[in-house]
Amino acid sequence: MSRILITGSADGLGLMVAERLLEEGHEVVLHARNESRASDARTALPGASGVLTGDVSSIAETEDLAGQANASGRFDVVVHNVAVGYREPRIETVDGLEHVFAINVLAPYLLTALIDRPSRLVYLSSGMHLGGEVALDDLQWVRRRWNGSQAYSDSKLYDVILAFAVARLWPDVSSNAVDPGWVPTKMGGAGAPGDLSHGPETQVWLATTPDPPTGGYFYHLRPYRHDRAAADHKLQTDFLKACQQLTGVELTA
Repeated sequence: MSRILITGSADGLGLMVAERLLEEGHEVVLHARNESRASDARTALPGASGVLTGDVSSIAETEDLAGQANASGRFDVVVHNVAVGYREPRIETVDGLEHVFAINVLAPYLLTALIDRPSRLVYLSSGMHLGGEVALDDLQWVRRRWNGSQAYSDSKLYDVILAFAVARLWPDVSSNAVDPGWVPTKMGGAGAPGDLSHGPETQVWLATTPDPPTGGYFYHLRPYRHDRAAADHKLQTDFLKACQQLTGVELTA
């Protein structure tokens, strides 16, 4: 039995992953952005061993969430599922940061750096990352004209870069990125063409398979094509440095 934390798991794919892991006999801890959503999560999955709370658009709340996680005991697996989608307006967070980047990228970066090192890390990306652009000089969309779809695509490319960077820096940890497919969740929309039942399967597999891979990008249980820039070691280093500068927190080897 593994002890597993899933961020953004009050509903959607995060909750589906939690349900499947619980069915397999694992200890599952959920995450919600506030107490109201935490109550919803407890109702939806009463078998979960707990629900951590924190609005990950805030650096301070994300740091507190990491503290809650560490205080609860070491996790074997952390699934970085929390995200907002591709139809968002540009909103600034309490820290003055663009919120798609703050939630989709900085939150998993901070949690990776601050949560006691697990054995496995799973980062949710998207096929849209293939249309992402690396813009380390304009992560907050100050210079560029706002485009929600592009901001989302960029964020999902950064998530692959993060997963690959961690796999390189932490060879004792299985760190991978996942494309769950375009499936009909709240984020994906009712018209999404994918089979929802396949949405959580790769996350569950990476969390539980006896001999997990590392440094990979997976779609429906198989390695899949990804942006080759994500494997560039200099780009990984520059990306991590940019995140450190924004948060004041270093992800160390």
